[in-house]
Amino acid sequence: MTIINKLASQLDRRDEEPNIELAQELASENKTGIHEIIENLSNKDKKIRHDCIKVAYEIGQVKPELISDHAIVFVELLRSRDNRMVWGAMQAITTIAELKTELLMEQLHEIQLAIKIGSVITVDKGIITLAKLAASSEENNEQIFPFLIEHLKNCRTKEVPQHAESTLIAVNEKNKEEFIQVLQEREPYMTEPQRKRIKKIFKSFEQ
Repeated sequence: MTIINKLASQLDRRDEEPNIELAQELASENKTGIHEIIENLSNKDKKIRHDCIKVAYEIGQVKPELISDHAIVFVELLRSRDNRMVWGAMQAITTIAELKTELLMEQLHEIQLAIKIGSVITVDKGIITLAKLAASSEENNEQIFPFLIEHLKNCRTKEVPQHAESTLIAVNEKNKEEFIQVLQEREPYMTEPQRKRIKKIFKSFEQ
């Protein structure tokens, strides 16, 4: 029985449980099986592709080092016409950001472009990815933080609290004031629950 036969679509299942179970099985260092999953990210059958990207990022959440060598494959998928593959790839990239910082910095334009034109999940995971990369070094921070600030200025109001929380790991003494100022400018337009999340961020700087 090949790995592919264990995918949800091949078992005629409509839920994701078989894919999650397969990811957990492969996370026990089954490199041959993982390679098969990566190869089938370009399968002609859309259902198989979708199952495989799910398995890939589920592995990444458990043991990111097992998929990190395939980082460039995930980056290339950001240009896919298949939205499920795009946000799934970004989810995989998020899990390996700290392991493949140098490679992902070389692909920064691709990641930023995907965020600019991507779906909600692509954007959410993309901001986390950029924040992780920005937090990795001062040089990376200087390159990435302006993009994160610009995003916080222009994203939908309801997205500001979540994306500000994601960006927090990239905030330092140099850029803290700019970060706080952007949130203060956007705060008046928020609902009370959104404002509470922002105030929590402000309080974290007082500690």
